[in-house]
Amino acid sequence: MRLIPNTLAGRTILVLLVGLVASNLIGLLIYAGERDQALTSIAGVSAAGRIVAVVQTIERTPAAAREGTLCSQSGPGFAVILAPVASVKSENSGLRSRLLSSSIRGLLENTAPERLRIETEGVGGNSSSWREFVAVLGQCMGVGNGMMRGMMSGNYRMEGMTMTPMMETQMMMQPGGEILKVSYRLNDGRWLNFMTLSPQFSSIWQSRFFLAFSVMAVVVTLLSVWAVRRSTAPLALFAWAAERLGRDVNAPDLPEDGLREVHRAAKAFNDMQRRLRRLINDRTQMLAAISHDLRTPITRLRLRAEFVKDREQRDKMLNDLEQMEAMIAATLAFARDDNANEPRKKLDLALLVQSVCDDASDLGQDVVCSGTPSAFFSGRPLALRRVFTNLIDNAIKYGQRAQVSIEVSPQRFIITIDDDGPGIPEAEIERVFEPFYRLEQSRNRETGGTGLGLSVVRSILRGDGGEINLSNRSEGGLRATVILPREGD
Repeated sequence: MRLIPNTLAGRTILVLLVGLVASNLIGLLIYAGERDQALTSIAGVSAAGRIVAVVQTIERTPAAAREGTLCSQSGPGFAVILAPVASVKSENSGLRSRLLSSSIRGLLENTAPERLRIETEGVGGNSSSWREFVAVLGQCMGVGNGMMRGMMSGNYRMEGMTMTPMMETQMMMQPGGEILKVSYRLNDGRWLNFMTLSPQFSSIWQSRFFLAFSVMAVVVTLLSVWAVRRSTAPLALFAWAAERLGRDVNAPDLPEDGLREVHRAAKAFNDMQRRLRRLINDRTQMLAAISHDLRTPITRLRLRAEFVKDREQRDKMLNDLEQMEAMIAATLAFARDDNANEPRKKLDLALLVQSVCDDASDLGQDVVCSGTPSAFFSGRPLALRRVFTNLIDNAIKYGQRAQVSIEVSPQRFIITIDDDGPGIPEAEIERVFEPFYRLEQSRNRETGGTGLGLSVVRSILRGDGGEINLSNRSEGGLRATVILPREGD
C-alpha cells in the first residue's frame, strides 16, 4: 500500500497513468494480432499466385523439357521439385496453411481437394526440409550444398554472383523460421513439390516503440499533474478557509469565482460563515440584554438590603449581590470575547512572555523565565498577553512561584509554566476548563474569580490554532503547557 499515494492528486494521476498504460497495451496487442494476420494473408496471396503460375507453366510444358523449366522457376527463397510422390504427407491446420490453401484453390478452379496438400515446418539445422531446400537451390544455382549453406548463413559468398537486397535477406535467413511446403498433383500423376520460406515480419515491440510510449507517458503525466493540481487547488483553499474560520469567525469571505462547482462550494462556505457570525452576535446580544435586565432587580435588591437592620445578614446579602454582578459581567465578557476582533500581527513570542514575567517580578513575585531569545509568531498580542498573565498569576496564587520556559521545535512553540502548588486531581484536570467550575479543596475559593479564567485562556489559544494542557509534576506542583503552531510564524 505504500506505493499508492495518499493524496487526491497523486491517486488521480496514478489512475490516469494506469489507465493509459493498460489501454495502450491492450490496443497494441489487438493491433499486433491484426497486423500479423493481415501481413500473413498478403504473403499467402503472393505465394499462391507464384505457385499457381508455376503449376500452369509446367502443365503446358512438355514432359521432356520440364526438368530445365523447374530451375528457371526456382529462386531465392523458393524451390520447386518434380517427383513421383508428394513431399507433404498430410496437411496441418496452421494459419498460413489455411490462408494459402484458400488462395490456391481460388486461383485454380475445379481443383479436387486430394490434388493439393499444404503444411508448414519449422526450420532447424538438421531439418530434412531445410537440407532439401538448400540442395535444390544449390543445384539450380550451380553450387554445392556446403557452399550454399554457407551463403545462406552469411559465412561466404560466391564470387561474381550478383544478389539483390531481397535475395540477400532471404538467403541470410537463419534457422528458426518456417518453411511452407505445398504438393500439387499434375494431370500426369506426378507431384510438384514447392518449398518457400515463410516471410518473417518485424515485431512492433522495438526500442523506438518504447521510446515513443515513454515520451507519450511523460507528456500525459505532466499534463495530468497540471490539470489535477489545478482542479484540486480549491480543496486546499477550503481547508485553509475552514482553519481560519476556527480562529476568526469575522474573517473575510472567500472569493466566489472559478468553476461552477467551486463557485457553489465557496458560496455555501460563505453562507455558513455568515450564519455562524449571526448566531454568535445574536447570542451576545441576548446575553447583553439579560445582563441589562438583571442589573435592574439587583440594584433594587441592593437598595432593599441597605434597610436590613441585622448587619451580618445585610453584609451577606450585599456580598451575594456583588458576586452576582461579577458573574454577569464575566459571562458577558466571555460570550462577547472582546479579543476576537483584535487584528493579528507578527510578534516576538519570547519577548512577550518575558515582559509578562518582568511585570510580575516588578511586583515582588517569584517568577523565573528561561528559553529561546526569539520566537516570532503571528497572533493577537493583547489576547496572548492575557493568556500568559492569567497562567502566571494562577501559578503565583496557588503555587507561590512560577518557572516559565520556552521551547521552539520545527512545527510548534511550547511554553511551560510550572508551580510548586498542590496540583490538581487527575479526574478534575479537564473539568477546570469548564466555565464557572472551581475546585473547592486544592484551590482556595477565597482567592476570588468566577471560574472563567482557564476557559478564556483555552478559547484564546484555540482561536490562534493552539492548545493548553495541564499535568501534575512528578516532583510536585502543576505544569501548564501552551502549544502554538509555527504555521503562524
